[in-house]
This record gives sequence, C-alpha cells and structure tokens, in this order.
Amino acid sequence: MLEQVKHLTVVGRLTRYSVKPASRDDFRKVLTDYVTQARNEEGNIQAEAFSEQDKISVFWLIERWTDRNELRQFDLSEHAKAIDVLKTAALDAKAEIYYVKDLEPLSKEQWRRAPRVEDQPLTVMLFVDSQPGTQQAFMDTYHVAMPPFRSQPGVVTYQLSRVEGEDTKFVTFEKFRSKDAFQRHLEFPPIKPVLAYLQTSIQKQPFQAGLHLLVEFASPARE
Repeated sequence: MLEQVKHLTVVGRLTRYSVKPASRDDFRKVLTDYVTQARNEEGNIQAEAFSEQDKISVFWLIERWTDRNELRQFDLSEHAKAIDVLKTAALDAKAEIYYVKDLEPLSKEQWRRAPRVEDQPLTVMLFVDSQPGTQQAFMDTYHVAMPPFRSQPGVVTYQLSRVEGEDTKFVTFEKFRSKDAFQRHLEFPPIKPVLAYLQTSIQKQPFQAGLHLLVEFASPARE
C-alpha cells in the first residue's frame, strides 16, 4: 500500500481561517459539512477541521487529495461554495492557504486512523523555516526519527511535509491520543536530534513560535 502512495501525486492543503467571534458557530458548521462530504469522496485522503487551543477564533481545514484534479472538482461543490459565501462576512483577515508535499508518505488508511473513544486527542502543527543550506539535514533527521515517532503508543498520526513554493519551509502534523501523550513524546529520546536542529538551525527563534496546538471539531469517527 505504501508503495502505491509514493506514486500518487497527493496534494495537501492547509487553510487557516481567522473568524469573527459572532460567526464562529456558523463557520464551524460549514467546515463540518465540508469535511463530512469530502471524506465520502473517493479521491479524498484526509479531511479534518480544528480550532486552535489558545485562539478559539482561528480554525484550520486540513485536507489531502489523490491529485489536484480531485481537489479542483471538490472546490466546485456546494459545500466549498458555502465556505466561500460565508467567509466574506465571517473572517477578520484573508484566509491563509498552504499547499504541502508529504515527505514521509502515509496510506489513506493510515491518514484515516482515528483516536479511540476514550482518548482526548491533541493535534500539533509545527511550521519550520530552516536556515538556507540546512534543509537536507532537517529532512534526514526526521527520516531517522519518524519510525520510532510513529511507533509510540500515544501517537495516532505523524507526518512531515514541505511547503510548496517555499524552499526552506516545512510543517509537521502530529496527532496524539492526549496531552500526556504529547508530553511523553517531548521526553522521548529519539526526539533529541530533532530538537537540537530546531534550536540551532532555523531562521527565527524560538522554534515554539511556529507551534500550533489544535482541537478537532470535524474529523473521523472514533475507534
């Protein structure tokens, strides 16, 4: 299955919405409807929506499709149009869109892996802007660390991606079963080389400034 994924032209899109407080409920609904319908499309790999833990008016729509044509087709759907209609009045800033290419491919089944009913999941995204010339070192460090990261009992999903059109920019997508699982990850010995890179080889410190803690509100059904 993983070999098949490597040959797909998978496109990832991360969209950040800064929503006016009065429009939060309405915007959550259209994002939830979008995610529900997108996940029924054969060409969809991932569709989830989150709010930021510390900025409840900031929403993220995270999606992956088998190719750009599948994404374009869904962008013409009534659910996508509902977001476009609402965002004109609902947003207090222009939506930010990041297209990404996954560097450690996962299958659709792996992306669709869900937390358990008893979990209290936390999703972490970290945007990294590497110092020019150190990008390969960053990718190599993560390539070594990824198998042990993904094998941790508290990890649901773990991915490293490169931001398209930005040679030095990367983003991780990390879903944990709980806040405690995330804390155990930060104390996990294989993370030390990654932290060493983040503390010495990115363009702006502290690296935690690129950290986003996300709480899901539209995502797969629990296991």
